[in-house]
Amino acid sequence: MTATRIVLNLPVATVESRQVVPHLESEALQPDSLAFSVARVLLVVALIGAPLAFGAVIPWAWMAVGLVVCLALLLWVTGSVLRGRLEFIWSPLYMPLAMFLLLGLAQYWARLPLDRSETREALVLLGVDLTIFFLVSQLFASGRSRIWRLFGPGVLLFAGSLGLFAILQNASGARRIYGIVETPGDLHFGPYVNPNHFAGLMEMLIPVGVLYIVGRRGRSSVAALPLLVAVATIGVAALLLTGSRGGLLALSAQTAIWLILLARGNQTGENRRLAKAVAPTILAAMLLFVWVDSGRAAKHLGLIFHIKSPDWVGSSRKSMALDSLRMWRNHLVLGVGLGNFETAYPAYQSLPTDLWIDYAHDDYLEAAAETGLVGAVLILSALALFFRLAFQDLRHRLTFEDGWIRLGAAIACCGLLVHSFFDFNLHIPANAAWFATLAALATTGGQLSNSRHSLLPSCDTTYIKSQNQNHQLMFPSPKSRMRGK
Repeated sequence: MTATRIVLNLPVATVESRQVVPHLESEALQPDSLAFSVARVLLVVALIGAPLAFGAVIPWAWMAVGLVVCLALLLWVTGSVLRGRLEFIWSPLYMPLAMFLLLGLAQYWARLPLDRSETREALVLLGVDLTIFFLVSQLFASGRSRIWRLFGPGVLLFAGSLGLFAILQNASGARRIYGIVETPGDLHFGPYVNPNHFAGLMEMLIPVGVLYIVGRRGRSSVAALPLLVAVATIGVAALLLTGSRGGLLALSAQTAIWLILLARGNQTGENRRLAKAVAPTILAAMLLFVWVDSGRAAKHLGLIFHIKSPDWVGSSRKSMALDSLRMWRNHLVLGVGLGNFETAYPAYQSLPTDLWIDYAHDDYLEAAAETGLVGAVLILSALALFFRLAFQDLRHRLTFEDGWIRLGAAIACCGLLVHSFFDFNLHIPANAAWFATLAALATTGGQLSNSRHSLLPSCDTTYIKSQNQNHQLMFPSPKSRMRGK
């Protein structure tokens, strides 16, 4: 079960059937259209701008991200029409994701939620994330090597820049984001109001950057590698300075996954390459952390090693978890409605507080309470497909230029999935957008990008060809069929 390339020839030009193959061959060698290039730029702008806009938690910010993504989708369709064929990558993940969206729509149309406006907003945000997943699969995951040569260092540079900004902000004791925006309790970190959510973003960016460095060993200059490691070091140090225990657990889980994969692969050369990149990064990050930290982050992170301490998991999170389970039990099949946890929670609240509880601090329990058993099954099936697609045939993948970045994207998603047991990072629009992006990169097979320039067969009949466990389906246009007759 792999990603599949589907090509639909559009009846936009009249050529003889004997000229179709040469035309497609020459077209495959041409660079992407301007529409595709602009669409990629728009997606990158959205991915970079969303974290800078406070994680896009403010309505105007996530609305702007949605508009940019819709424009990118329009450009992709326009580019497909202009080149005369609709070509897209089919992923098995589309099915459970589409069914989950349909479940939310069914809840909304059936007037099941207590507050339909909350469900409508949740559906819009979910639709934006699914569109990002689809567009990244089309525009990046199957892109040429030049795109990957820009994407890897781009992610690394963004992580380092964002980490440096957060470290300087923390060291200066700034009480406002960008010096103008006040936050409750002065707990902000970088452009995020909540340090845990900043940690969630960094734990997705760091693996991509580090494994990009690993993949570049032997191809980068001697002077460039220390610079790349220094940038990654800043990102890791910034993650530790958040004091997020969930972030530290996620980073530990990612490191464990790296070690397991390398041990199973038993590839000594790759082990040495990874050790030469990861070891100095972690050591330098620890030194930078000790130098900058005032003691608050270290004290908070230290609680993770005192399992018997009552502060290891806050009593409030335990109460919210148990309340979420009771909510799910009372709405077992379809849940209380997508996006309605905040509205339904007061009836189940056992935590004595004057604060308004908007999230369960556990994305899995909250999703189960909102979408019931049906949603839980869809989520589990999507996760099973993700792990199968993301980690299959790794030895073959790592022989290609983009293989290391794809592996970094897969490990990055695993980190956020671990963190989601303790927080609600997937409800932060910027983090959800990055998760959708990396999930698309991780699950779209590297062979697609290596076979995109392969010669196409005759278009007189429907053709199905298996190559490296990827399939190419071609459907001739109606006009070509009529000429063939």
